[in-house]
Amino acid sequence: MKHPEILQKLSLEQKCALLSGKNTWQTQDYPKQGVPAIWLSDGPNGLRKQAGAADHLGLNPSVPATCFPTAATMANSWDPALGEEVGRALGEETAANRVNVLLGPGLNVKRSPLCGRSFEYFSEDPYLSGKMAAAYVRGIQENGVAACPKHFAVNSQELRRMASNSVLDERTLRELYLTAFEIVVKEAHPKSIMSAYNKVNDIYANENHHLLVDILRNEWGFDGAVVTDWGGSNDHVEGVKNGSTLEMPSPGLGGARKLLKAVAEGSLTEQEIDLRVDELLELVLSTTTAMEKAPRKFDEKAHHELARRAAAESIVLLKNEGGILPLKYGKKIALIGDFALTPRYQGAGSSMVNPTQVDSLKDAMEAAELEMVGYCAGYERSGKQNQAYLDEAVSQAKMADVVLLCIGLDESSESEGLDRTHIGIPAVQKQLLDAVTAANPNVVAVVSAGSVIETDWVEKCKAVVHGYLGGQAGAMLAVLTGWQNPCGRLAETIPLRYEDTPAARYFPGRKQNAEYREGLYVGYRYYETANKAVRYPFGYGLSYTTFAYSDLKVNAENVTFTITNTGSVAGAEVAQLYVAKPDAKVFRPAKELKGFVKVFLKPGESKAVTITLDDKTFRYWNVATDRWEVEGGNYQLLVGANVQDIRLTAEIALPGTGAPDPYAGKALEHYRTAHVQDVPDAKFEALLGRPLPEETTAIDRTMTLGELNHSRSPLCWLIAGVLTLLLRSGEKRGKPNLNILFQYNMPLRGLAQMTGGIIGEETVDGLVMEAKGFWVVGILRALVGLVQNAVANSRYQAKLDEQCR
Repeated sequence: MKHPEILQKLSLEQKCALLSGKNTWQTQDYPKQGVPAIWLSDGPNGLRKQAGAADHLGLNPSVPATCFPTAATMANSWDPALGEEVGRALGEETAANRVNVLLGPGLNVKRSPLCGRSFEYFSEDPYLSGKMAAAYVRGIQENGVAACPKHFAVNSQELRRMASNSVLDERTLRELYLTAFEIVVKEAHPKSIMSAYNKVNDIYANENHHLLVDILRNEWGFDGAVVTDWGGSNDHVEGVKNGSTLEMPSPGLGGARKLLKAVAEGSLTEQEIDLRVDELLELVLSTTTAMEKAPRKFDEKAHHELARRAAAESIVLLKNEGGILPLKYGKKIALIGDFALTPRYQGAGSSMVNPTQVDSLKDAMEAAELEMVGYCAGYERSGKQNQAYLDEAVSQAKMADVVLLCIGLDESSESEGLDRTHIGIPAVQKQLLDAVTAANPNVVAVVSAGSVIETDWVEKCKAVVHGYLGGQAGAMLAVLTGWQNPCGRLAETIPLRYEDTPAARYFPGRKQNAEYREGLYVGYRYYETANKAVRYPFGYGLSYTTFAYSDLKVNAENVTFTITNTGSVAGAEVAQLYVAKPDAKVFRPAKELKGFVKVFLKPGESKAVTITLDDKTFRYWNVATDRWEVEGGNYQLLVGANVQDIRLTAEIALPGTGAPDPYAGKALEHYRTAHVQDVPDAKFEALLGRPLPEETTAIDRTMTLGELNHSRSPLCWLIAGVLTLLLRSGEKRGKPNLNILFQYNMPLRGLAQMTGGIIGEETVDGLVMEAKGFWVVGILRALVGLVQNAVANSRYQAKLDEQCR
């Protein structure tokens, strides 16, 4: 225990109450006992502290803050040092606004491009995700505030996100979905971590002993606070018992009453309560001390320029036919596309930042005094057809030497709470692209999107530049003109079509279970092993210069080689190290990223670079020995510019750990060959080592509001029908209602978590009875539960008030 003296001053009632939030963003405080409240705020790519009415979905305004590029964008920089700078700025703004805990970064591995929150996550690769996230955490916490990496773990879809069950084998769990978190915990030591909504192999992440105790605390040495996602506490007693510290936002005092009752009944000990309270006290006191010393202001201009640099170094040049870029002096340019005037620069939902300013490509071009024939919107952002817009775009394209066509995904196409249904761009934009390229072949597509899109239209364009979601500071013009040599590289594969992705038949899990049947084969791990063609491979990106690789040397500790800029302009190369074992007895992906380095070089300059081989370079998780092992034999060390463009190759022999093949005698040909798009039940069960969990829609506390149509109550049918109608209405308008989305996917138990203590579990149980068909009895029990909860909360609060006097 780090704070025994404070623990001694606190009553059991006070300690139990401390482990639930006081309101949407703050914790409980006991000034007499020396326990201040702390403030937690969203912030993966910018602080979102709400000054007025509070919500967790980004619906109400927040204080101005720098909107940095999203994680999906920053991952394309492949530059942890830059990520640490951004993290440092985020920490400064957090402390200046008197926020203790910044809820981010998000580092869930991108299992499918349809995930609605892909813009908020770094990569399809856990090593790159972990290194970038660790850099962010180090930067944020340098200011004394706490980072809160999320969502731990295996949180890959928005549909039923609060009640879905992620079903996967232990090896896939360890190698793909936990490695990034392991890197963050061991290398950056976050003061807090956020547990995920979902179940992991039948147990909610927030009460999962295997995740929170066996792995996070015991194996990795995490000693910080585990915070639930907002409304993500299923059973507070089980959470506290199994390593969860703080449930948020504010369930009233119902959680505290449950803890107190559990201690009285002997199912929970006061010592277990003390462990969790001590973790919270350390978070509270360490961050409060830092904030008291922090300045109340930050340098908005400097942070804006940092956001610009971060965006510039993350832009990916995908195509540059005939050297059309950089733009040549004196060329007449037509600027077409609504995104040029009103940029798409951040995601939607809880990560939405109120920026200190926003730059547009149109304003930047006008300020640069480029020769423009004009600007036009070209399409309506909502997706509605507009022939006048289309005709104007064609007219301007005919007058120009080069067309800059700004396309991508609008705000309704990707959002928290809503998974995508396809990976294409809106139909009106494809129609515009067809018309403009027919009028002028010299088209440069400037893409804004937070996740993978199909690019079956690229052959019609001379160049394609992908800016992802670049934050508030416009950087695209710098790349288009050559003021900035593009040096971003893709942190995720762009497939030819969605149907080619490994989880296409399994994503999202539409009932209770989300089955990860593809196993290890996510992203490039699948495409490379299954020899599946892609549009643009993982790690890909062009430059205005060229690079040569030479002099590869390998030993047991590191890989060294030389990179030379063989072109005529300065630029940066991202050298990537992949490991392969073609003769592996234990099946594995054909290539796996195990290191990378970004090198800036002047024309003709050469640098010797080193990539260290660490404890993750050759390991695999052996489900028979239940630990990390190394298969003996020869390994290939592949150095290249992307996963397909390998420039240097060397071999190294390792003795291995001598572990047995965990799959010996099992018919797992789908996993040995990576033919995982259609894995039969029996084969997946063989990989799991257990039967598949049943798919049932149970009428209990975990039934979502959207599933009430499966109940036996006309009232519940009406509720589900209204929610569905509102949901479909928002989708048709192109403006999905995040609040409705959240409610639709929220289980009944969430009502006790998200209503500030007004609704308790007694009322939830009454609603469950109503859903089961006990109509009048269920409603009466729910109403009585409201009164019982209010009385119990009032009595508990009175006791707390008395103890605080």
